[in-house]
Amino acid sequence: MSSIDIQTTQNVIITYELASLKDRFIAALIDLGIIILINIGIIYLAYLVVGELFGEDGSLMMIVQFIPIVTYMGYHLISEIIANGQSWGKKGLGLKVIRLDGEEAGLSDYLLRSIFHIIDTIFSAGIVAILGISASQHKQRLGDMTANTTVIKLNPTNQVGLADVLKISTIKEYEPVYQEIKHFNEEDILLVKSALTRHKQYPNKAHKEAIVMMANRFSELLELAETPKDKIHFLETILKDYVVLTR
Repeated sequence: MSSIDIQTTQNVIITYELASLKDRFIAALIDLGIIILINIGIIYLAYLVVGELFGEDGSLMMIVQFIPIVTYMGYHLISEIIANGQSWGKKGLGLKVIRLDGEEAGLSDYLLRSIFHIIDTIFSAGIVAILGISASQHKQRLGDMTANTTVIKLNPTNQVGLADVLKISTIKEYEPVYQEIKHFNEEDILLVKSALTRHKQYPNKAHKEAIVMMANRFSELLELAETPKDKIHFLETILKDYVVLTR
């Protein structure tokens, strides 16, 4: 599982889980199925309207050959603009296009991504895109590299729920340290669990700072004289106390 840290325009660092090659491939297949149906509809309508001209000099047949290419590029461009970085395939897989610099992706970014489908997907049968996504640090095809974008998962696999908190093993004779923690709400505890999980998986500067800030905050809420030096142990104790006191 790969991730990326994006610093927003408000100088907030957010960690996203990058979409895997498998996720993007399945999303691309869904999109391709929709595009094929659109192409069939366009060609059928064109034949109904000017069908008698198709065989006269062959010019219309040449134009028809370019319809799938234009439709493929147009579909991705329009859908990503309308759905803010999500084609129907991406929406179905919970994926989204974002910029690496934290700025909101715009028309020029989606246009570059669409144009480079000619190389990434259409004329290479997707091989160039697969190689780029597999080999690059941020899982980018050429269109992503040019537009400074990548594709992320909106529903990360390490998402924490209350069930994860309740799985924490406890000792029968364990005596809770912070009795007041039982008055905290479920969202507070899930936030602690999520922060600890992310810090364990991605021990970068941003997550270390988040642990320190969270420990200081809970120390204030519990009205402690000072924040314990071992902040990770402090937060783990809070989790264990919550489970024991609320079961």
